Amino acid sequence: MWMLGPIGFTAPLLLLGLLALPILWILLRAVPPAPIRRRFPGVALLLGLADDETQTDRTPWWLLLIRMLAAAAIIIGFAGPVLNPQVEDTGSGPLLVVVDGTWADAPDWARRQDRIAVLMEEAGRAGRTVALIQRTELPAGPLEFLSADRVATEVAGIEPNPWEPDPEAQAAWIEGLGDARFDTVWLSDGLERETRAPMLEALEARGRVRVIEGGRPVQALAPVLYEDGEVLLNVRRAVTAGDAELTLDAIGRDPAGTERVLARTEMTIPAGADGAETALSLPPELRNRITRFQIAGLRSAAAVSLTDDSLKRREVALIAGRDDREGLELLSPVHYLRQALAPTADLLDGGLMDILPANPDAIVLADVARLAPLEQDALLEWIDEGGLLVRFAGPRLAASDVSRDELDPLMPVRLREGGRSIGGAMSWGEPRTLRPFTEGSPFFGLTIPDEVTVSSQVMAQPDPALGERVIAALADGTPLVTRRPIGAGQVVLFHVTANAEWSTLPLSGLFVEMLERLAVSTRPSMPTIDDLTGTTWSADHVLDGFGDLHDAETLPGVSGERLAERRFGREMPPGLYTDGERSLALNVLAEDDALVPASWPARIPVEGMSIVRETRLAGPILAVALMLLALDLLASLWLSGRLRGGRGVFAGMLALALLLPSAPPAMAQDADAEGADDALAIAATGEVVLAHVITGDPQLDKLADAGLRGLSEGLFNRTSVEPAEPMAVNLETDELAFFPFLYWPVSENQPIPTAEAYARLNRYLRSGGMILFDTRDADIGGYGGSTPTGRKLQQLAAPLDIPPLEPIPQDHVLTRTFYLLQDFPGRYASRDVWVESAPEDAELADGMPFRNLNDNVTPVVIGGNDWASAWAVDRSGAPLYPVGRGFAGERQRELALRFGVNLIMHVLTGNYKSDQVHVPALLDRLGQ
Repeated sequence: MWMLGPIGFTAPLLLLGLLALPILWILLRAVPPAPIRRRFPGVALLLGLADDETQTDRTPWWLLLIRMLAAAAIIIGFAGPVLNPQVEDTGSGPLLVVVDGTWADAPDWARRQDRIAVLMEEAGRAGRTVALIQRTELPAGPLEFLSADRVATEVAGIEPNPWEPDPEAQAAWIEGLGDARFDTVWLSDGLERETRAPMLEALEARGRVRVIEGGRPVQALAPVLYEDGEVLLNVRRAVTAGDAELTLDAIGRDPAGTERVLARTEMTIPAGADGAETALSLPPELRNRITRFQIAGLRSAAAVSLTDDSLKRREVALIAGRDDREGLELLSPVHYLRQALAPTADLLDGGLMDILPANPDAIVLADVARLAPLEQDALLEWIDEGGLLVRFAGPRLAASDVSRDELDPLMPVRLREGGRSIGGAMSWGEPRTLRPFTEGSPFFGLTIPDEVTVSSQVMAQPDPALGERVIAALADGTPLVTRRPIGAGQVVLFHVTANAEWSTLPLSGLFVEMLERLAVSTRPSMPTIDDLTGTTWSADHVLDGFGDLHDAETLPGVSGERLAERRFGREMPPGLYTDGERSLALNVLAEDDALVPASWPARIPVEGMSIVRETRLAGPILAVALMLLALDLLASLWLSGRLRGGRGVFAGMLALALLLPSAPPAMAQDADAEGADDALAIAATGEVVLAHVITGDPQLDKLADAGLRGLSEGLFNRTSVEPAEPMAVNLETDELAFFPFLYWPVSENQPIPTAEAYARLNRYLRSGGMILFDTRDADIGGYGGSTPTGRKLQQLAAPLDIPPLEPIPQDHVLTRTFYLLQDFPGRYASRDVWVESAPEDAELADGMPFRNLNDNVTPVVIGGNDWASAWAVDRSGAPLYPVGRGFAGERQRELALRFGVNLIMHVLTGNYKSDQVHVPALLDRLGQ
């Protein structure tokens, strides 16, 4: 193909004909137009005479120009001009398409899928086999090259992952390549990684490599930090381009439990900078409600920063059994607690009854023996609703009779009378050290310093339940910390004081770590591997590649060591993890991660992601040539004076007809209000036609048309029904009897039909037609719910003669008309689908699994699963809208299409399938 700017020519040699245009100009100027013929009687006297010299008139220049342009247009048109021609890869042999498939691909994932589709088309035309891999999820086993059209069906099912390629998995995949030879097209996400160089080296060793890279700047939100009473938001980007204006949203639940944007701030990344930081000041109540921050308008897992305990500073109330003495603060029961908790928690002071209405996260009682009955009842109610009570022993508790004869409601175990002194002149032996924490303890994995010793403690009474309540013990096995659940909360007792009187524990860092493990305090940054050693975490919510949050469902538990390594994958994606008491957010970016743009060697060709569809210009240019020739004919007739009279008028009208474009054919909805015109009747009755109701929303009407087109293709490929192109029906003007089935998508703004339209609709339903009402709201509500489209459906259906309805029973004929079905999903998978209810006397036939249900076709089917989106295809047959995720999503799309097939077969065959299951009973009655 020869290129001339953005236009290419499939037959460029024909353009040499343009060189003949000057010669044609000279020849045409030598041939004058025909003269005007006028009869004059005196001319008869001149007959037979001849002039010695003759002189001809010249053709007007503008007529010559028209002819030259027509000739040039014919030459150019036959040369095959193409606007923005696609220059295809001229390679041969197998082709490997590599997609990074990371979170950085997510913002323009649709463009990448389009680019992959173009690559598949090129490979198919060249007869090349293709393999498609995703670096974040490399396939096991050897590389398999298949036909391009088969691999193209996999493109719609792949999605970006919220993690980076795994070096070990990549090394194993490269080793499994062997000596295979193939070319590679690599769709890069634009970021530099350590895994890129080994992959590039392996691919170059097996063939040519070219790279396709998008021009969209990669932006990400770093983990949110809380410092000096402010929330710090840090946005990073890979390309230091011009100024970037960003909006950051803080999302959480309001007091009613509805998720919404709780705060919003604007940020500007200056030109040339790779990031920017802004501070957001929020009140504690609002800050504790926030579940995530995100960059508004950017769909990517890295554009979301989940929050955990580090942002939600806990409110802790400290209550001591005795007042602090001036000058003796170090002897205060709560001094070391204040030092340990002040950096990471908001401390509350006051009386117990004054503090409880504030609903703190934890209450610490330091050497408090007895509580008033009113205080005890209020505290028990608070614990039962999820509060955490931490108690420390001391001289007051040791001298009291609390929890002696019977278990105190606010104690985890019963206590012996008096305390136990281990070290000193009047004691036996030396101060005791701590026993390593067992695996079931929340302190498991913490390192115990050698200098931590205990000299005195309160002893626990032996009890059958004592063993399961001990979470820390001394070296001799005596309990040091015990715990007991109460309702949704728990009470914990340290058998030593909160100051250094009975032990050196409050003087050590282990004291702070133990409080953190009990969720009394929080850690302001990501814990280290030492902090997480010995813990097990389970995923609560996880992020997908687009930054959407999902329930973790059945993901297995993860060890704390693996969490600290941050090696994301299928079994441990980014998300929010909990150990029952604490929550930890694993975001895509770590605090010290930087975004570095990919740098490719000069030998690797790098292309852009954008695709400019080629447009063939031969037809339009030849049409222009035809119009110019018609104009030349008209001008020649005019110059020759032949446009006078009837023949001249006819010739002029014929030429004008060639110049004017033809009018578009009339649509079905343009029919006369008195009834359907012949064109609509012939088009609707000549073949089976599926129709949808015009809602007035162009986007929704376009979706309905694409959905019925996909369903029609499914019927054509799978059944003996061969539907024609679907039609749009105007309820006010079109005749409905021509259509066996109407799809009616419900939008909250569509107009209510007139009384005449409702009369036509009721006549249609009574005569055997079916309407599928689709509220498209199954993701947020069910049939009859309070969604806007649900309320609109109630208004639309109120004047209709609709029989009593019921959810589709398992033995309804719709479950077996063509396919055996138990679910009826669309884009959503709700089972809340309603049909005409069965007669009260419907019973099971002898030996048959189905009842003899309603004998006629159910006139309405109502649901909200958005079936049109699941059926919708473009003109090439490719799905237009995503359904679910991966294979499960494609399976859901298949079930949606099967439901559509069953629906249409039910409309066309009625109770045929229902009768078939009763054939044995009918034959038995006939004596056959």
